[in-house]
Amino acid sequence: MKNVFFVLAALLALPQAAPAARLKDIVRIKGVRENMLIGYGLVVGLKGTGDSSADVTGKALLRMFNKMGMNVETDVKSKNVASVVVTARLPAFSRAGQKLDVSVSSVGDAGSLEGGTLLITPLRAGDQQVYAVAQGPISLGSITDGSGKFGTAGRVPLGGIVEKELPGEFANKKALRLNLDEPDFTTIARTVRVINTELGGKYATAVDQSTIDLIVPFSYDGNAVELMAVLENLTVDTDTRARVVINEKTGTVVTGGKVRVKNVSLAHGDLAIQVAGAKPAAKGGGKKVVEIPATTNVSELANVLNELGVSPKDLTAIFQSLKAAGALEGDLEIL
Repeated sequence: MKNVFFVLAALLALPQAAPAARLKDIVRIKGVRENMLIGYGLVVGLKGTGDSSADVTGKALLRMFNKMGMNVETDVKSKNVASVVVTARLPAFSRAGQKLDVSVSSVGDAGSLEGGTLLITPLRAGDQQVYAVAQGPISLGSITDGSGKFGTAGRVPLGGIVEKELPGEFANKKALRLNLDEPDFTTIARTVRVINTELGGKYATAVDQSTIDLIVPFSYDGNAVELMAVLENLTVDTDTRARVVINEKTGTVVTGGKVRVKNVSLAHGDLAIQVAGAKPAAKGGGKKVVEIPATTNVSELANVLNELGVSPKDLTAIFQSLKAAGALEGDLEIL
């Protein structure tokens, strides 16, 4: 049976010019970001599927009972309790009382967290300060084909509550720094032109291929929120480097429309590939010769190889050889 791999985007004739993108989808404002939170907690109410060891879980239960005024002197062991790590994301400008989704993952040998309830758990950021607390019943996610659940990991929807706000004032900023998600000189130059045209002056300046310094105009003084509401909906014709990405494990190939193959002849196993205009590849030994037009791009080449049943491993070797020979015009990334 032929090895089959999936070619995503490569099999489609992608246009040379990418569609215009909104600034809010390609730019991030310096200092405006979410923060990671983490904490250690206990899940109770399990049906005998908790941790078997009392080393960590038992000591945690002992501390909890003592804080509740119960004078317990020995470690507690229960198969209905599990130790978990609790994680959450604290969005930018979160205010006290706002709710967060929380993820819960077992750290012991618990068989399942199904039916369990997370007890109140402080969540800390990198500065070790508590910014939120979490508690609530755990929901387990099913495998996509419905065959089962990930029993040792789940979520507590809206189970976290923000307790401490991050300091920061945005509206009164006099200057902003914008960063491109994908650094590119062409894209950032176009972005600066679009912003300055919209604001009617030289307010934006490109610092490098990923950074823009923006001075807040007098008309938006004290109202940087309104300024960004206007700018983030502007559209820019983005540009990127030509790139081919191959995932050898899954057989997935993704390529942009600008990646091209120069005139080349390549022999691999029982296959000989020849791009028109190149010196013919060796045809001996029963090789299957494939001739491709001189206008071939990587999408067309991948399509031909797919039809021939070339395995992902062979496909990776072919593209690596093309890149080494200088025949592949673009970056090659192997996952």
